[in-house]
Amino acid sequence: MANEKTAAAPDSVQCPVCLKDFTSATINGHLDICLLKGVTDSSPSTADESGPPVKKSRTGPEAIIKPAASSSSVASAQSPGMFSLFQSNRGKPPVQTERNGLFVGKQSPGSAASKGVKRLLNEEADLGAAGTETLRSQQPAPASSGQGLKTAKRLSPRTLLAVDKPLAEVLRPETLEEYFGQNKVVGEQSLFRPLLDSQEIPSLILWGPPGCGKTTLAHIIASTSKKKGAARFVTLSATSTSTNEVREVIKQAQNELRLCKRKTILFIDEIHRFNKSQQDTFLPHVECGTVTLIGATTENPSFQVNAALLSRCKVLVLEKLSVEAMGSILNRAVATLGIRIQGQDSTNPKYEDQTDGHRPKIYIQQKALDTMAYLCDGDARVGLNSLQLAVQAQMSKTNLLAPDDSPQEILVTEEHVKEGLQRSHILYDKAGEEHYNCISALHKSMRGSHENASLYWLGRMLEGGEDPLYVARRLVRFASEDVGMADPAALTQAVSAFQACHFIGMPECEVILAQCVVYLARAPKSVSIYKAYDNVKTCLRSHKGPLPPVPLHLRNAPTRLMKQLGYSKGYKYNPAFSDPVEQEYLPEELQGINFFTWKPSDS
Repeated sequence: MANEKTAAAPDSVQCPVCLKDFTSATINGHLDICLLKGVTDSSPSTADESGPPVKKSRTGPEAIIKPAASSSSVASAQSPGMFSLFQSNRGKPPVQTERNGLFVGKQSPGSAASKGVKRLLNEEADLGAAGTETLRSQQPAPASSGQGLKTAKRLSPRTLLAVDKPLAEVLRPETLEEYFGQNKVVGEQSLFRPLLDSQEIPSLILWGPPGCGKTTLAHIIASTSKKKGAARFVTLSATSTSTNEVREVIKQAQNELRLCKRKTILFIDEIHRFNKSQQDTFLPHVECGTVTLIGATTENPSFQVNAALLSRCKVLVLEKLSVEAMGSILNRAVATLGIRIQGQDSTNPKYEDQTDGHRPKIYIQQKALDTMAYLCDGDARVGLNSLQLAVQAQMSKTNLLAPDDSPQEILVTEEHVKEGLQRSHILYDKAGEEHYNCISALHKSMRGSHENASLYWLGRMLEGGEDPLYVARRLVRFASEDVGMADPAALTQAVSAFQACHFIGMPECEVILAQCVVYLARAPKSVSIYKAYDNVKTCLRSHKGPLPPVPLHLRNAPTRLMKQLGYSKGYKYNPAFSDPVEQEYLPEELQGINFFTWKPSDS
């Protein structure tokens, strides 16, 4: 039909909206009216006024272009997709493409839609492909994650931005030569070192604070076993492993030992998370040598590990890493990553991998490394991850390439390290052994009248997250136990401190606790009350036979029968006498005893 109309009227142009024919001179004016009606009027009467109802857009060129179209009809030669914005098709939101996005952006509220289309097409025709790309590039680009990948490609794969794991995991040592800080356990002169070298490894419990190298030591054992083929190594975590999974591993170990004559080393991380019945699963298999158990724990194994299992394992106590050991670990990390220490000789061979002009030159102050070694509190994981954070932060703030495409120089200072760490990493477990260690240190420091040490241990507890009311309760106890009658007002001070802490909470109550701690540390000490009462308890518990009855003269006699039985007979009412009254108050068996000086051997 469209072809027949074109042959009959070669000068006519079909409206792409209402599909009516118009001359080249009138099509533009009609389009202004027809398009605006298509946008604003969605009532059925619109179809009656403007002609046939709107049809589905055609994709063929014959539906749009008439053979004798003039330059003014170029707008109508555009694909119907250009007008999908104005089709009332109706109620469906239009699909925004780059082209119609430009069209909408250039159209003002009062302009004709066809003029906007025509202007856009003319601009593209004049500018060509390059110009079209320029117009399109002016539109805001969506945020992309590719920028990080481009940045990573500029850097060495060994630099920080290309690391997709924590630095502590990436730089985990694989040999004992790279393992720092535990010479007492794995040093050349230690008992464990020859056992490790000969692969005669007993079942072990590795006990130490976080970041001291427990898991790393287990990985070193695994690496050595794998190289020599002496044993099979299996790693499990008590936080995510069920008893059935443990039994399955043990069954595999039995098959491995029977068929291949190869032992299995089973490493259980956080073994204290297993309850006592789960720990019993290992007992017969550790006993008979089916598996060699290596457990790692931050908790005291005396309390957290089954005694039967503990007797079958050797406990290795790993200490908190010293500042010197942390310095060695950080220096190794800096050398491995190719980071230069400011002020050192740049011709050092370890910096050769930074000669690529596309990589930034990263420097770090020696003072920054020293500060990091002190602030991480012996935790290698905190130290290495803090180094990674400090360098990554400076790299993200710095344009990696200078204007002349030369690599930028990045300097990590002591302030950057402190900003990343915020404060010292305080090791304190409110439910673990460190909780009891610190409160014991506080109590003993106050008992020794050392006010500075008392304040220090108080700070360790509060900054570590301890409940201030727990500390206040301990101070109330101390006021009677250690100060006692030497300064009776100490108990009043401690109770007042407890009530004040209850009223206002942390952090405002910290100074109240500090005041009470200093008062108790400076107060005179007397344990006479504490010892006397302790003697009373001992006397009661060590008494043979029935406890003696209360003397009759000390008993009340509220009834006639009780009076007849002799209750209260002979009792002397002290206020009725002006002089001291001679009267016995202890049972006959204990008369003359002095609990302030009494000893259990005296009974």
